[in-house]
Amino acid sequence: MSATTDSSDDNLQLPRSRILLVDDTPQNLVALEVVLEDMDCDLDSVTSGNAALAKLLKEDYALVLLDVQMPEMDGFEVAGIMRSHQRTQNVPIIFVTAISKETRFVQQGYRSGAVDYLFKPIDPQLLQSKVSFFLSLDQQKKRLEAKLAQARRSEAEMKALYGEPPE
Repeated sequence: MSATTDSSDDNLQLPRSRILLVDDTPQNLVALEVVLEDMDCDLDSVTSGNAALAKLLKEDYALVLLDVQMPEMDGFEVAGIMRSHQRTQNVPIIFVTAISKETRFVQQGYRSGAVDYLFKPIDPQLLQSKVSFFLSLDQQKKRLEAKLAQARRSEAEMKALYGEPPE
């Protein structure tokens, strides 16, 4: 992330971004973790769609890296459920898959809410570049939310100081 000239940003304490890794094969999760371990974020890994949805209800994520082929609930179903709930409808999803590169699968991925579709084996530099972009977006969003909260507190303090009742 680039340094900013706005000195008020220096006082903002922003929470670290989180990424959710979802793959039913533990070795694939380890491989993703190794590629992403040096990035400035926290990584959570789960091995099923149900576990992913449970995590998404408890934590805020900057990005979900989601396997397509999983037993019980595939990645397309997880994405569909995510898009149908207000809390998770805007969380970016990158599908990571080893299945056929047929256009119909890729199109289904985008229709179900993916922002990107990557094929295994994953190019580490490509993945890091894409993840870095979404981490940057998440930090910008958090910075704006913090500034808005700070402005609202300042407004309430001014109203209290000048005798206006807070809204």
